Amino acid sequence: MTPATILHEAEVELWDAVAYYESKAPGLGLDFEAEVERSVNAIKRFPERWPLREDGTRRYLTHRFPYLVVYVHFNSSLWIVSIAHCKRRPGYWKDRIKTAEQNAQRSLINEKKD
Repeated sequence: MTPATILHEAEVELWDAVAYYESKAPGLGLDFEAEVERSVNAIKRFPERWPLREDGTRRYLTHRFPYLVVYVHFNSSLWIVSIAHCKRRPGYWKDRIKTAEQNAQRSLINEKKD
């Protein structure tokens, strides 16, 4: 499996959505968390399965919940840039792509040093 790193902003989005769903029905937030975990595992197993978009991202649509796991694949590692609701503020996370690229380059440099 390809290693994956979740950007801090994406992790905040995840936990905000978990709290929202949990407030709607007990256990629903945990179901959402489990679905995102399944989604990330699928991405880790087959990172190039989903189409590459013009902005350099790939997107995995979760089952049961209207969320996308937006990720980039650089230097044999994955960077989850957003856990984005499908109908709210499209593209608000695009500035995070640059952050993921910079982090991937730093990781590659650190690996070469070791």
